[in-house]
Order: sequence, then C-alpha cells, then structure tokens
Amino acid sequence: MKNICDWNNCSKEGSYKAPKERDNSKNFRLLCLEHVKEFNKKWNYFSGMNDDQIMEFLKSDMVWHKPTQSFSSSDNFFKILWNDALKDEKDVLKFKNGFNHMNQFKFNHYDIKAFSILGVEVGLKWEKVQEKFKKLVKKFHPDMNSGNKKFEEKLKVITLAYTQLKNTYREKNDK
Repeated sequence: MKNICDWNNCSKEGSYKAPKERDNSKNFRLLCLEHVKEFNKKWNYFSGMNDDQIMEFLKSDMVWHKPTQSFSSSDNFFKILWNDALKDEKDVLKFKNGFNHMNQFKFNHYDIKAFSILGVEVGLKWEKVQEKFKKLVKKFHPDMNSGNKKFEEKLKVITLAYTQLKNTYREKNDK
C-alpha cells in the first residue's frame, strides 16, 4: 500500500518524512520529493524559540544532548576510578613501610608496560608512583582539555596502568 503525499491536493507517493507540527515533536507526515524539498526550504527548526533557548540547544548539541557531569559528580567514571585507585586508607600502614625489598621481585610485562605508561622507572617507590599519577590526572583530565575525547582515552589508560601497579605493589607487600 502506497502512502499518498500529505500536501494540499497532491496525489504522488509520499516517501519522505517531514515534521507535522512546528513544535519540533517527533510527529511527522509523508511528502513526495517535490513537496519535501519545498517544505525544507521553509523549515526553521528554531522557530518559536528565543535566543536563550537556541543557545541552550546549541550547547547541548555539542555533547549530543547527553547530560555531562563534573569531576566531582558521585557517579562520574573518572571519580569512581580515582576513588578505587586511591583507596589506600586500609593499606596506609603497609604502604608507609616502604618497598626497600622491591628490588628482589620481578615485575611481569603488564607491570613494566604500566611503569612505561606512567613514565616512571621500573620499581620506583610507591609514593613516587602516586605522585606521578596525580600529576598525570591533572594534566589529562577532560575538564582541563575542553572535553577532548583524546585526553579522556589517555586518562583511562593511565588510570588502568596505575591500578595495575597498585595491585602489584599490594600483592608484593603482602608476601
């Protein structure tokens, strides 16, 4: 069954969607190619909006109309990783004792890669690894880099490297 163009007295096939109402709703009507072109010439998505509403729409459009969260938001991905990575409160005494004996341990290739990602030497004291991680988080956090996805991905890798080392140091300290 063919759909007939929903334009005044047109009997051509309506194959193209066009908004039905001027309120930017999801309701639509079907038009033929000729009439959808005519409709599109006159269509103004922002019709009926004031300047503030248009600016708000454009700002929201920059993040694909998805809500963004500040770093301090409780369910922010980076805050969760950060909190998990820095949950050393229970292990403060263990970590405070130092890792003078770390030289006797061999690090696996994941650890060596993690040291490399953080840009520190293999077997560095835990406190120095933490300091470097904190500097890198400040440097690569998306809020410090205009929300650039490249920096967000880099920070994820840095956080995973830090978590790898944290787990390794914790395991080696328990021995």
